[in-house]
Amino acid sequence: MKTVKRLGAAALATAMLMGSTSMAFAEAKVLKFAHDNKADPFDNPAHACTAVFANIVEADTNGEIKVEVYPSNQLGSAAEHVQMVRNDIIQGTLTSTGALASYYPRIDVLNLAFAFDSNASTYDVFDGPFGEKLAADIEATLADVKVLGFPDTGGFFAVTNSKHPIANLDDFKGIRVRTMSLPSHQKIMQALGAEAYPMAWGEVYAGLQTGVIDGQMNPVPTVTFAKFNEVQGYLTLTNHLFSPYTMMLSKAFWDELTPDQQKIVRYAAQSCVVASRGVSRVIEASDRGLAGLKDKMEITALSADEREKFKEATQPVVIKHVKESLGDEGVALLDLFQKEVDKANASRYME
Repeated sequence: MKTVKRLGAAALATAMLMGSTSMAFAEAKVLKFAHDNKADPFDNPAHACTAVFANIVEADTNGEIKVEVYPSNQLGSAAEHVQMVRNDIIQGTLTSTGALASYYPRIDVLNLAFAFDSNASTYDVFDGPFGEKLAADIEATLADVKVLGFPDTGGFFAVTNSKHPIANLDDFKGIRVRTMSLPSHQKIMQALGAEAYPMAWGEVYAGLQTGVIDGQMNPVPTVTFAKFNEVQGYLTLTNHLFSPYTMMLSKAFWDELTPDQQKIVRYAAQSCVVASRGVSRVIEASDRGLAGLKDKMEITALSADEREKFKEATQPVVIKHVKESLGDEGVALLDLFQKEVDKANASRYME
């Protein structure tokens, strides 16, 4: 009987423990976070960002928030991720400017070509008054999201192609270049003399391989991890665009967090942004960046004179596009962008 009683007591204790554990798990908030790159924090800035974010959130909330990361478009496309965040089906995503544009067209103001002089200038702009204004405007337009920062996608855009080296405007003639669906990207390529060809990200490698397109534009780390060097022979360091991710959470999820949890999540997001920048710079300097591509592709850097010609050819068409398509709010946002970019560029020269 005593044995039975002891077993009964043990069973009761076990049941109580399991019950309390179940309650703990039930009370944990789950943050499903999706992005469209591989699950390797050393391969791409997106997963580096989310890995750091998840680690800090789970550790600093003592498991009150569990972060589930879904890379490689497991839950849908980047554009679908945005809608899923808005519907609170998933709670977080890193979205490209192209995917966000269908929901928030004013993101196109970021595509003022040849604006930035350095990576450091981009940090000043997106961490400063412009970044704050952009986040607030996105939230005001999409009332069901919370914007927490603008992580690095890999740095400045370069152009690759399979035809020949590109060192001046004439070299773009006859080159069909894949762009995002953003109107500004298409206008930039057309202004440079190329043929713009919008194409979904998942189709780009096959498009390059089969010759449907001759080239594409993306940061150098993207060229590496997407293995475009296998189907492209030439890379030009145009550095014409900096196109960050927008890191967003479901507003419904955010509003359910306690003030302390919100503070932790915000800190984790800031760390995510820093991680994306650090990994981008490391990749650029490693064999996954230019060092690894120089023996596989012919690399061309624009001269200062040619860069100025490219800038003169492209900036007016982007400014015209904003004025014609994005209204007074878009023009005001572009004006602030230009002001903060100029300030950031100038401050770097003064240091």
